[in-house]
Amino acid sequence: MAMMTGSQMVVECLKQNKVETIFGFQGGAVIPLFDALYDEKETFKIIRPAHEQGAVHAADGYARTTGKTGVCIVTSGPGATNTVTGIANAYMDSVPLVVITGQVASVLLGKDSFQEIDITGITMPITKYNILIKDITQLTRALTRAFRIASAGRPGPVLVDITKDVLMKKDRFISYFEEPLLVCESTIEDEHAKKLAGLINTSLRPVIYAGGGVKISGAQKDLVNLAEKNGIPVVNTLMGLGTIPRDHMLSLGMVGMHGFREANFAVTNCDLVIAIGARFSDRVVGKKDRFAPNAKIIHLDIDETEIDKNMPAHYSNVCDVKKSIDSIMRYVDENKRQDWYAQIQNWKVEDRITPDMFVAKNIIGEINHKFEQSDNIVVTDVGQHQMWTAQYWNFNGRTDFVTSGGLGTMGYGLGASYGSKIGNPDRNVILFVGDGGFRMSCQELVTIAKYKIPVMIVLMNNSTLGMVRQWQHLFSNRRYMETDIDEDVDYIKLAGAYGIKAEKVQDMDSLKSFLNGFEEISEPMLLECKINKDDMVLPIVPPGEAIDEQIIDLY
Repeated sequence: MAMMTGSQMVVECLKQNKVETIFGFQGGAVIPLFDALYDEKETFKIIRPAHEQGAVHAADGYARTTGKTGVCIVTSGPGATNTVTGIANAYMDSVPLVVITGQVASVLLGKDSFQEIDITGITMPITKYNILIKDITQLTRALTRAFRIASAGRPGPVLVDITKDVLMKKDRFISYFEEPLLVCESTIEDEHAKKLAGLINTSLRPVIYAGGGVKISGAQKDLVNLAEKNGIPVVNTLMGLGTIPRDHMLSLGMVGMHGFREANFAVTNCDLVIAIGARFSDRVVGKKDRFAPNAKIIHLDIDETEIDKNMPAHYSNVCDVKKSIDSIMRYVDENKRQDWYAQIQNWKVEDRITPDMFVAKNIIGEINHKFEQSDNIVVTDVGQHQMWTAQYWNFNGRTDFVTSGGLGTMGYGLGASYGSKIGNPDRNVILFVGDGGFRMSCQELVTIAKYKIPVMIVLMNNSTLGMVRQWQHLFSNRRYMETDIDEDVDYIKLAGAYGIKAEKVQDMDSLKSFLNGFEEISEPMLLECKINKDDMVLPIVPPGEAIDEQIIDLY
């Protein structure tokens, strides 16, 4: 067994886990680790962000779009605490990450030493597993376990905190990589599959409620097959968008607070909800006693803790949802459900937006049209633009949707966009971001410029914190407090300072002209779309109301 420093052991574990890209930021406690990486420049692509939070968001976007575990390395103290929001974001959205933080030397622990922080204590509620390594003999086992836990079952972030003396100390390297991993191989019992299929076959108005777990398990095609075989309409959570092509006749789009009327009415009036890889978030359910009030609920999920947590299930199965769907499919009857489909179509409302209006629907639609034949990754920050993108982008099965769902993290988009592009160099990456979120993260323009990452940034600039302003308008008597962004920032000059191509458009003709000016996204670019601050995301379900109690328009 070879003698290695702790830092060299970390590098070896990264190799064994086939890590190719590291998002990292230097600092005193991790100097030894980056010194070990100096000898591995041909092995790893190392991306240094402008801020550690950007590193975690980038690793998050990388993980969501590649199926690999995202990796980031930061130093102790503020370097570690700067990762907390990104870790919490990944935890809420079930994203596999391994975050390696440096820590002060073991003899300095508990003494309020310079840049000492109890990062394992801080992140305990927002990680699947975390550990402080003070003994070099524990290091490789802990790292091996970290990668396995991050990606097993319901994925999530793991943090490994390593003291500086462990990184510098030498010991014999012991590999735990070949140890068998204990994996839950739970499958749906045949009798249970027959029972669930029987419920589907005998229902008159079923709805599939599909969440992000469908994507994580790779069950998109299985979901579509089930829907088509039994004629079941599909509604999606925000995280589940793209699991069925949006233009599919059975796709009703997003459900919940900003879901379309037909989607929300279908759930309200159904007699069976088939929840697949979804957690019944408050943004979906609204008023609990009015959510699918006359329906039985089947809940299929890999995470047992989600069953009955937010909505009681009549029947459930804890299993990889792909296995569940495949087992149930064998016993599901062919059905068209034409009466149910026709009833749902009657709930649609007429759109008042005309093609010449410079509003989010038309802006997103025009960009969508430009790239509809391409293999795209659409990323958003958080706010009105996020919901507009969820409503109006035609997710067709070739497009991945990367967004902050559970935590709703403003500032997420820029990091996630370049992380997605680094992991998928042959795919277009288009980021929709509001001016509020952009101002929280625009320092990451330097990362995009430094590494020449060809991301198209669509800045939806309404000079306000649009979603908060919308709530103030609708529910706070138009008392606009600390939402309007009156500072006159020239975003075109800001992008230009980093050498990034940028253009501002204020009407549909100039937008079309800009899009016609290039064939592919071959360089970083920023498109600023100046929109009205009074434009709203509609429909919206008022807080505390049932999802069929929507504000459809204000006219």
